[in-house]
Amino acid sequence: MQIREGATPIVHDGSNVGVLMVHGFTGSPVSIAPLAHHLAAAGYTVRAPRLPGHGTSHHDLNRTTWHDWYSEVATTYDELAERCDTVVACGTSMGGTLATLLVQRHPEIAGLALINPAFEMRSLKLRTASLLRRVVPSVRGIGTDIKKPGALEFAYDRVPLRALESQQQLSRQVTRDLPQITQPVLLMHSRIDHVVSPECSQLFLSRISSKDVTDVRLENSYHVATLDHDAPLVQQLVTDFVSRVGGQA
Repeated sequence: MQIREGATPIVHDGSNVGVLMVHGFTGSPVSIAPLAHHLAAAGYTVRAPRLPGHGTSHHDLNRTTWHDWYSEVATTYDELAERCDTVVACGTSMGGTLATLLVQRHPEIAGLALINPAFEMRSLKLRTASLLRRVVPSVRGIGTDIKKPGALEFAYDRVPLRALESQQQLSRQVTRDLPQITQPVLLMHSRIDHVVSPECSQLFLSRISSKDVTDVRLENSYHVATLDHDAPLVQQLVTDFVSRVGGQA
């Protein structure tokens, strides 16, 4: 198994305030690297694991399920919590789903920052994909939905359908339990997103129990906002949020 260039986990030791960052489906830490390095430069302890089946080939991803992905997130959190007094969870796309699940299971986490998170979507395309997996193992990829010219996410060019069905199972479970979220929340969602429906963010806001919610619409980015025109804004918003709910580095 050969890991793609740049897809290795991001590990930086800084202050006793830690940030756990989770990348999206078919992607890798490449997509969140600029944000992770910005937080590290601000003095925070940062961990961005590579989810199992990611950063290698889509065939590897089709041999994993959401339980494998979450297990890596949970293990990383345990290590980070052992080192830090305070932890903030952050995720993009499916990484946002996994970060939300982590917060549901660990209410001691200080805050949750999400960028175009993926929750339950009832689209015809997804229902068709679930049926297609009985015929073909994968379909055309969904990566690099970026408005900024020349920016690349290096996600898989194919979507493995068995893994996609597992991702949908994860989304349904996390969506069902969204009322458990009481922590401070920073939600950033793009006005135009060709991967995750904007309805996901509205669904999230309508179901959580948090009273401290910052809702930001990103006007100049598509799905992978961490690599798009709004990346500097995302970096500043997340850094300010971590400083406010977790403490200064």
